[in-house]
Amino acid sequence: MSLSETEIAQLLKLLRRTEDRELNCEQCLALVAEFAESHLAGKSIPAGLQAIEQHLAVCGECLEEYEALRLTLDGLRGGRDA
Repeated sequence: MSLSETEIAQLLKLLRRTEDRELNCEQCLALVAEFAESHLAGKSIPAGLQAIEQHLAVCGECLEEYEALRLTLDGLRGGRDA
């Protein structure tokens, strides 16, 4: 199986984004609600949650979970304000 130039470029882009110490998906999802709440509140992301931001940059599955959660939380906030 050979990779196309586009696929190789995408893999290299992901490799450049990796860090020496990465969260796995389970660790990320355990903290993603706190991350989403901080983000929606406009607060700066605490140092302990910055690894989540890094994980979301390289993991499409966790990013989808985060985006769904963020939309839900945003909807709930809008419901309270109305």
